[in-house]
Amino acid sequence: MERYTGAAALIVLACIVLSGIFAPQLAPMNPFEPNMAIRLQGPTAAHLLGTDALGRDLLSRMLYGGRSALLLSLVSTVLALGIGTVVGVLAGYFGGRVDDVLTTVSNVFQGIPGISFMVAVAGFVGPGVTGLLLALVVGSWAGFSRIVRAEVMQRAAEPYVEHLRVLGCDNGRVILRHILPALGGTLLVLGTLRLGRGVLAIAGLSFLGLGVQPPTPDWSTMISDAMLYYRQAPHLIIVPGAAIVLLVSSLNMVGQLLRHRFDVRQEVRG
Repeated sequence: MERYTGAAALIVLACIVLSGIFAPQLAPMNPFEPNMAIRLQGPTAAHLLGTDALGRDLLSRMLYGGRSALLLSLVSTVLALGIGTVVGVLAGYFGGRVDDVLTTVSNVFQGIPGISFMVAVAGFVGPGVTGLLLALVVGSWAGFSRIVRAEVMQRAAEPYVEHLRVLGCDNGRVILRHILPALGGTLLVLGTLRLGRGVLAIAGLSFLGLGVQPPTPDWSTMISDAMLYYRQAPHLIIVPGAAIVLLVSSLNMVGQLLRHRFDVRQEVRG
């Protein structure tokens, strides 16, 4: 049963990714072109998902909006995972004072409530993609470093690694050739699970006006803009909301499938 659930999640995820990549070819209309004569229109033959408050085609904006959600979550996850991996490897491999300092810094960041910290960072930098990415990276790298550190400490204690270190092998060579390759499965699982949480974090920050700014299509911003018309045009909230749920659910299911495949017992927080 789990295999079929994972396969279904992969299919849904692939459809969302491909629709975002090929949005320019799939979008029936210009997502930026307003037409006040047909504003807040329900689904019709010409506009399959209806139109928004400015008369823009909702289907076209949904296709383009998926690109920003996926791209921002992917970029922020890669950056946070990269920083967390470097810090975790250094702390777990060298230990001692290096571990004490890096672990203390990591604990400080992890001790701050995630979404509150992200809102504070995004608010300080200002609305927009730069502030959003910075908030996501700063608010999540420490969770990765904690898990990577634990994995590296376990790997570094294995006899063959200790033997290499006793023989005087270069630390960088040991890390690159023997430690990092062993972390591949763990990093893949944590990164996939974080993608779903990243989408939710982006949704929350964008809903508060701290993320992607108009007129760039973004699912969360579309929901925020539609709140004034939830009685008159509920589809403006339902459609992007359902898309976010589908995307996050499929990412989480794929992540859990990979987690069982690679037997990863730890999970990143934040």
